[in-house]
Amino acid sequence: MNKDRNSREDQSLGDKMKAGEPLMERATQALRRYHEAQETQPVREVEKLRVEAEALFAAVHEYQRQALGGPSPRLH
Repeated sequence: MNKDRNSREDQSLGDKMKAGEPLMERATQALRRYHEAQETQPVREVEKLRVEAEALFAAVHEYQRQALGGPSPRLH
């Protein structure tokens, strides 16, 4: 695992952000599906899509936090 950590630290910021693009794309697509479903789908389906989009954007946030060397999240 140390080797993985060192290789991530050696990447440029641009490389780190580029590596996160597929995850960001998935999150954006999930948000789009959620917004489209609001007008046509049952409430349960809309809620499922909202939770999916929220989880993906949380993953994007965590990836970016780690890529930028941010502090570890606090456990309450």
